[in-house]
Amino acid sequence: MSTAVIPPAPDAPADPVAPATPAAAPPSTNRWLVPAAAAVTVVLWGSAFIGIRSAGFDYTPGALTLGRILVGTLALTVIAGLAGKLRLPRGRALIGVAVWGVLWFGLYNLALNAAERTLDAGTASLLVGLAPILIAVFAGISLGEGFPARLLAGIGIAFAGVAGIALATSSGASDVVSVLLGLAAAVVYAGSTILQKRLLPQVDSLTMTWLGCLAGTIACLPFTPVLLAEVAAAPASATLSVVYLGVFPTAIAFVTWGYALARTTAGRLGAATYAAAPLAVLMSWALLGEVPTPVALVGGALCLTGVLVATLRVR
Repeated sequence: MSTAVIPPAPDAPADPVAPATPAAAPPSTNRWLVPAAAAVTVVLWGSAFIGIRSAGFDYTPGALTLGRILVGTLALTVIAGLAGKLRLPRGRALIGVAVWGVLWFGLYNLALNAAERTLDAGTASLLVGLAPILIAVFAGISLGEGFPARLLAGIGIAFAGVAGIALATSSGASDVVSVLLGLAAAVVYAGSTILQKRLLPQVDSLTMTWLGCLAGTIACLPFTPVLLAEVAAAPASATLSVVYLGVFPTAIAFVTWGYALARTTAGRLGAATYAAAPLAVLMSWALLGEVPTPVALVGGALCLTGVLVATLRVR
C-alpha cells in the first residue's frame, strides 16, 4: 500500500498534512491514463494482502519481509535506471528517507506479515484501512490542527468496528495479538505518511521510494539466514508469491501511484485507495476461499464508514 494521501479537492478525503495547491490539469489526450494508473495501484495494493497470506504459510514474517523488499529494491533499481532520475538527498533529508524506509518497508511489512499468520487477508486489509483516520489524529496532535467533530465521530465509529473485528477473532490469544499487529501496521502506515509529507519537498518520489526500499532491505538483512533456509524448503508457488509482492505491489504500484499523483490532485487520487480493502476481501474469497466472518464484515464496514465520516468534507 502507498504512503501518499494528500490534501483534498472538494468531495475528496481530507489530508491534514500537504499543501492545498491542486495539480495542473493534464492534457485531455492523457486523462484516461490517470484513472488507469490509479486503478492499477489500488488493485495491486489490494492484492498484496492476498500475496502475503499465500506466502505466509511457508515464509515467516521476517523472511517474507526481506524477500519482498529485496525483490522490490531490485525492480525499483531497474525502473529508476530506465528513468534516469535518481537524485540522492544529503544530510537530514537522507537520514529522514532512511528512517522512513525502515518504518514503511521494514516495520510495516513485519507487522502486517505477522498479523496475517492467523488473520485472513480481508480482515487484515480492513484493519490497515484505518490509516487515514490515524493520519488525521497524528496531524491534529503534531500540527496543532485540532479534532473537529466529524473526526471524533469517525474515530468512534471506526473503533467500534475494530471492537467488532476483535470480537469476531477472539477464539484464541494469537488472533487477538494478530488484530493488534494489524492495528500496529496501520499506525506505522500513518506515521510514515506524515514523515513522507515532510520529506517530499526535498526528495523526488521515485528516488525516495527506491532509497527507502533499499534502507528497509538493509535493516532486514539479519533475516537473511532464515530467508535462505525457507527459500530452499518452500514450494515454488510460495516463492513466486514473494516475487510477486516485490515486483507488483511494492515496485510497480509505487510507480503508477507517482505517475497519477503528478497529474491530478492528490485528494481525488487518495479517494480511490479506499477501494483497496473491499477489493482485498473479494480477492481473498475468490483466490483463497477465505471470507471474514459476518461479525468481522460488519466491523470492517464500520471501520470504512468511520474513515469516510472522518475524512470526507461535507458541503
